[in-house]
Amino acid sequence: MSALICTLIFLTIAVPAMAHGDDDHAATLSWTFDPWIVLPIALISLLYFAGRIRLSRRTRRSGAMRWQDLFFCGGMLTLAGAIISPLHWLGEHLFTFHMIEHEIVMAVSAPLLVLARPVGLLLWGLPRRARGRLGAAMRTPFIRRSWHLSTGATNATVIHGVAIWGWHLPFLFDAAVTNTAMHRLQHLSFFATAILFWWAVVRKSEYGASAWHLFVTMVHTSILGALMALAPRVLYIAQTQTAGAWGLTPLEDQQLAGMIMWVPAGTIYAAAALTMLALWIRGSSERGARNA
Repeated sequence: MSALICTLIFLTIAVPAMAHGDDDHAATLSWTFDPWIVLPIALISLLYFAGRIRLSRRTRRSGAMRWQDLFFCGGMLTLAGAIISPLHWLGEHLFTFHMIEHEIVMAVSAPLLVLARPVGLLLWGLPRRARGRLGAAMRTPFIRRSWHLSTGATNATVIHGVAIWGWHLPFLFDAAVTNTAMHRLQHLSFFATAILFWWAVVRKSEYGASAWHLFVTMVHTSILGALMALAPRVLYIAQTQTAGAWGLTPLEDQQLAGMIMWVPAGTIYAAAALTMLALWIRGSSERGARNA
């Protein structure tokens, strides 16, 4: 995966009318049919499947790529569900649902898109001249070095961790939910750094190293979730200010959001770490048997 996927998805996640302070919320549960959200998702999907059709005609191997298609569809559908479905509307009113939205983007959509590796097919979906120019730009030394550096396992883990902890500082989080530009930057940061992290652990690192970095991420995100869930007072004033209309106190809303990050999201990282650990053990056993 290259920087292209982050650029293409940027329009999808960065432009929605999601800032609490700047937009009037609908009075009832609603979908977010904002053209700045729907059109990029539709365009990316169209490019992908146009690329799939074009490449299949050239190679006659469409059946061999079915898993890639499933991963791509899963990643795009969950991404769309997080930012178009009523979940997004709920996230504007309750911290709990806002946290669910974030976790879907970072821990579900991002790894599915990394598993799909859609950049090649997205390029094939472009006109020939545009495909050649963009492909050449992606192969420049600067882009290649930047991608290699940012997807090193340690670097990606640190970058993703800094984004998560930084944006969850109370003053920054409240600023993000009351300022459109900052909210867009927050969501872009979460998604882009998640792409870097999951690429590093799924596509680039050895299984043992991947298990370690997934474990580290599970631990630090669980600590952050626990801090929010166990805090004796409300830390996120702006985000929890409408909780009363939903039968929750601001502190209860914050506690539920913390629990979402602590347990369900932590379980995803733990399951991925255990999978990588199992693959590492199996590989070690196979190597040992061959050397015996």
